[in-house]
Amino acid sequence: MVDPRLSNATSKTEESAADQAEPQTLNITAATANPRLFTLPWSLPLVKWSQDLIVNLPRGISRHVVRFVRVGDHIDAMKEISYRSAVKEYEMLRSLEKIDVPSVKPIGVVAGRRNAKGEPLEAILVTEQLKFSLPYRALFARNLRADTADRLIDALAVLLVRLHLQGFYWGDVSLSNVLFLRDADNFSAVLVDAETGALYANLTDGQREYDIDLARTNIIGELMDLHSGNLLPSEVDEIEVGNRLADRYHELWDALTGMSSFAPDEMWKIEQRVNRLNDLGFDVDELEMTTTDDGTRINVRPRVVDAGYASNKLLRLTGLDVQESQARRLLNDIDAYRTSTWRQGDELEVVATDWMREVFEPTVRRIPPEYRMQIEPAQFFHEVLNHRWMMAEKIGHDVSTPEAVDDYIETELREYDMDPDAIQSILDEADSGVMDEFGDYHAEDDPDAAVWASE
Repeated sequence: MVDPRLSNATSKTEESAADQAEPQTLNITAATANPRLFTLPWSLPLVKWSQDLIVNLPRGISRHVVRFVRVGDHIDAMKEISYRSAVKEYEMLRSLEKIDVPSVKPIGVVAGRRNAKGEPLEAILVTEQLKFSLPYRALFARNLRADTADRLIDALAVLLVRLHLQGFYWGDVSLSNVLFLRDADNFSAVLVDAETGALYANLTDGQREYDIDLARTNIIGELMDLHSGNLLPSEVDEIEVGNRLADRYHELWDALTGMSSFAPDEMWKIEQRVNRLNDLGFDVDELEMTTTDDGTRINVRPRVVDAGYASNKLLRLTGLDVQESQARRLLNDIDAYRTSTWRQGDELEVVATDWMREVFEPTVRRIPPEYRMQIEPAQFFHEVLNHRWMMAEKIGHDVSTPEAVDDYIETELREYDMDPDAIQSILDEADSGVMDEFGDYHAEDDPDAAVWASE
């Protein structure tokens, strides 16, 4: 059954491109026009592309050969995969993009590839590299806080709930199949692999529970793998963290979809329920309210729930498109600015514009050039605010934002550095899971696989 929300967003062709025969000559199907795509060496296996094209960013473990490639001014992720799988995943990512689900942006599919001998090569799925994101293994390689695992699981639970609300059955939930973005003191998760996914009008409880159970199993295994590599803090219980995913998912799902029952004189509880959902980062567009047969109780259930309550509000006020927890922090700072400048009577839109010009923009302009690809401006601003508070607490008086920026850059920002040897180790490990379908992947030809190829 085709999701009715996609009736105006998908092709009307009777046959999906994934069901058609692969083109026999080079064919590029792209959602965006970038002439540089045509200049890439498509006649070579991805592992043999020259190093001047490859960008050594951390990658997650994959069954397929994956590389980050510089395409003009952009960086794209390239994944070698069968034609049928590439087209299916491309179409799914396009559908998810159109219903505003957190997922990587699809660029195109390159098919009909042949080497110099005329032999066929696998197709390539091209997606946009998600700026400032990292796979989970790279995060643990940075010696983060002991509760990092819990925060990642919370982010994955939110993502899974959002996907299920939209009728997306994943079928391969794991930490390896998402990318993580810092979101103030939390993380946000973005789907990066939709190869096994499917969209339905609604999911059954069985489909949802299968995704949850699979996620729990995969997460426990992935954390055990981290433990064996001495990347997981010793106090982390892998099974407990896996169970946390199921607990957090059910808690959030019940909050978003469960029925509440009130007496007629308790209507204030409806506002309380909506405020609770707003605090969780969701906006309620529509409520379903019914009365019991005897009229003594009112049943209320959210019907249309959209994620991004704070981020949507900040976007309207400032044009900043940031993560949800970042947005809450920035909105709080706008309120503090409004109070400190005695402008409670002014329109919030006007105050927000002045805050952008006088507070936010001067601060984020201080990000050193070498870190501008590693930390989002909103995250930098959040961390400067935290650092300013800690400085003031330590010395016993207020600290100006410029002073806090100077001290933060000198003492804390280096946390975003990643040792080149650590990146190479992550890349080597990412390639260790490759299972090539065409038989043209040979570890000895792949400089990124040097470590594990020799084992």
